[in-house]
Amino acid sequence: MSMKIAVWSQWDDLDVPHEIVRFSPGNLPLESSDLSEITFYVPTYMGGKKALEFVHKMPNLKILQMPSAGFEDAPPFLRPEITLCSGRGIHDASTAELAVGMTIASLRGFPTFVRDQDRAEWHQKQFRSINDRKIGIVGFGSIGKTIAHYLSGFDVEVIGFSRSGADGSLPMADFDEVLPRLDVVILILPLTAESRGLFDARRLALLKDGALLVNVARGPIVDTDALITELNSGRITAALDVTDPEPLPKEHPLWRAKGVFISPHVGGHTSAFEPRARRLIESQLSKLASGIRLENIVVEAQA
Repeated sequence: MSMKIAVWSQWDDLDVPHEIVRFSPGNLPLESSDLSEITFYVPTYMGGKKALEFVHKMPNLKILQMPSAGFEDAPPFLRPEITLCSGRGIHDASTAELAVGMTIASLRGFPTFVRDQDRAEWHQKQFRSINDRKIGIVGFGSIGKTIAHYLSGFDVEVIGFSRSGADGSLPMADFDEVLPRLDVVILILPLTAESRGLFDARRLALLKDGALLVNVARGPIVDTDALITELNSGRITAALDVTDPEPLPKEHPLWRAKGVFISPHVGGHTSAFEPRARRLIESQLSKLASGIRLENIVVEAQA
């Protein structure tokens, strides 16, 4: 690419080709600087829409590299000359780890144990094992496949679902037929117009009695009001790393629903994030400097 490459990221010590200019909060604070030199922008991780707003102050931006697999907030900030790349692969290990962890925690009653510990109460109760469960993974991309890999050490049957039915998964056209037979459903699909509200009242009603719904994808994929109704009936349980709305307001009834385990959207927010994010960004910048096509292109700049 015959252009000056100036990258802004939250790290000031990226290992990049010598011709690339590095910017970071230390030498170019976004809030108070002229951002016209930046051609490659990596928004601060977990910076949300606020971090994307700075794109409007970058008239020469050519590459918007998201530091996460999700990119649904980015398209409104694009211009025709900007290429959008996702962080696909960065969060595979961390998000898959949380999905499996929340599944085990919910089935084995960890939230109950913690509450009992807070009250210094010793109550021996029988909970369910993850073993001998039929587990559906909705969304069989890189994270979904990693979840399946992590589950392979247990005595479980794993069924992946995707739009295409590729890589050994079943097509979503078969989902409603299989859903009532699943003990656990793990959601890890992107939020799109098609997936928004995928788990509405009708589909939640298809879950078998005692089923566990695990959402590590995006909150709006599940109809919150319908979920609360099902939870409070005691028919199903849920483990949610994401909610709708988000962050969840203090007085929201989802906090107090029966049988729900909530974490504050931290699926990718672990010690595994930084080394993986840095490797991807350094690889992208090396490719850019060498004129090699970038990875994870979601939206390509118009010629």
